Amino acid sequence: MAKVGDKVPSATLRTMGPEGPKAITTEEIFAPGKKVVAFALPGAFTPPCSAKHVPGFVAEAAALKAKGVDTIACISVNDAFVMGAWGKDQNVGDDMLMLADGNGAFAKALGLDMDASGFGMGARSKRYSMLVKDGVVTELNVEQGGEFKVSSADYLLGQL
Repeated sequence: MAKVGDKVPSATLRTMGPEGPKAITTEEIFAPGKKVVAFALPGAFTPPCSAKHVPGFVAEAAALKAKGVDTIACISVNDAFVMGAWGKDQNVGDDMLMLADGNGAFAKALGLDMDASGFGMGARSKRYSMLVKDGVVTELNVEQGGEFKVSSADYLLGQL
């Protein structure tokens, strides 16, 4: 599993652009000179993710940016169409990148993938948040079980 001090692994994610899905690499997202808050969750439109996780980061976007955060990225093992629709539903606007890890390759590269087939969801990402400076993980908060505590926007804001 990823840990503080690790370089973010190389992967290609997708985001929804005006012309459709657009590839974006982790090298672009977590580039040197950037301070990035990234959080991942098991699935778009799921109750805890839609009711708490994303809304918390939307509410704290200005406070995070005031602490020097360049980018806030939401990552889920969904496709770019779903992530784009979810971003609109959650009113993220320009405050957040909604990133699709369609095949779970990024979650797997971080060692933060999980088997949610018991819930009919297949391979997914664990719920976590991380702070990445210059491409290196400086804070990593991974939830245990079905909890929602350490991956919240408030918790990460307290670490800045």
